[in-house]
Parts: sequence; C-alpha cells; structure tokens
Amino acid sequence: MTDKSKILQSLKGKLIVSCQAQPGEPLCVRGYMAKMALAAKIGGASGIRAESIRDIEDIRKEVGLPIVGLWKVMTEGCNVYITPTIEEARAVYNAGAEIIAIDATNRKNREGFYAWELIKKIKADMPQALVMADISTIEEGINAEKQGADIVSTTLSGYTEETRHIKGIDFELISALVKSVKIPVVAEGRIHRPEDAAKALELGAHSVVVGGAITRPAQITSEYVKAVNNISK
Repeated sequence: MTDKSKILQSLKGKLIVSCQAQPGEPLCVRGYMAKMALAAKIGGASGIRAESIRDIEDIRKEVGLPIVGLWKVMTEGCNVYITPTIEEARAVYNAGAEIIAIDATNRKNREGFYAWELIKKIKADMPQALVMADISTIEEGINAEKQGADIVSTTLSGYTEETRHIKGIDFELISALVKSVKIPVVAEGRIHRPEDAAKALELGAHSVVVGGAITRPAQITSEYVKAVNNISK
C-alpha cells in the first residue's frame, strides 16, 4: 500500500475537523489553530483541514494527523480563492499538508485559467501530494476525477452562482457523486449536527469535514443566542 493509499484509508469513515480562523476573528492569532487541532485530535478526529501557510506549519508540528491544506487568496474581481494557482499549492504542500485542497469549479482563476486546470499542474509538479477538488456540482465532480483529482469534496455547494439556492447540506450532491465517481467523496459544507455527519457517511461519503460547528465559538454561540432569544420573545 502506497503512502497515498494509507492516508486515504486512514480517513475512510472518519471525521476531518476544519480548523480555520479568518482575519478579524478573535481566534485568528498564531498558535490558536494548532491547539484547536490538538483538541480535535484528542476528541478523536482523524484529519485536519487547515488554511494559511502559518497555520498549516503550526498544526504540522502539533499533531501527526493528515492535513488537508489550503490557502485562501482573495483577488478583486475573481471568485476563485481556495488555493487558486500552482504557487499557492506548492506553498501549502511545502508547509506540511499531505492533501492540497483547491477550487475545482468551472470558474476562472486570477490567471485566466479554469480552476480545475490546476489539478494536472499539481500532479505533475508534486506527484506525492493528494489533490482534493472542492466542487459545487455533479458535473464539476465528474470533471475533477477525469483531470486526476484524488478526492472530490462538496465544499463549494451553495457558494457558487449556479448553486446559490442551496442553503443546507447538499445530501443530493453527496449521493450523486458517490454513484458517479470512483475516487473518495468527502462531505463538507454546513454540517452542524452529529446525525448529519452520520447520514453523509451512510450515503457513501468516504469522510466528513466539520468546521464551524466545532471550531468557531462565535458562530456556535450565535446559534444558541438565536434559540434563546426566540423563546424569550
């Protein structure tokens, strides 16, 4: 079994916790996401999804779990920001991520290429890396597999123009991908309850990524506040 196969096998039927904090959030301080990742490991997580070179490096030192790494780079006038080019992908890999997550939608990056075109560039430049294709539709998922992606994830369902109408967990997309591609399907996006994570696995997902429901205290608090306020009115 190759190292890539071992990594994929270690994540099968397991939870990946997304430890991310964006600028302006209280936890966007160096070292905090590494400790969040450690807490996730203690809780039983089998993998970590992390954003930014700084956090990937820190988490790599803190835990020995597989890391799904990405780098969000915002460019004015461009809506492709999850590891948009080979430069970001290379930096993510060198920081210690075994799996590189990229936008693999049918949108163009800041260099004018379709986001999914990055898959083959990464495979040629970093053959030891696994590529996770973040997509929003079944067509994008099928195309990502054809381009050589190792994993396809439902991360961007509800966040592209074509899927903006989808507000909850896209169980339909998860199910369709499982039936349409041979590579592992990762369920990600708006999974807030343990039973929803379990349902995604029951539908055939290889792994489940949960982020905000575990690692974003402000977001979690706001949900409780809404519930309490609704009763108080």
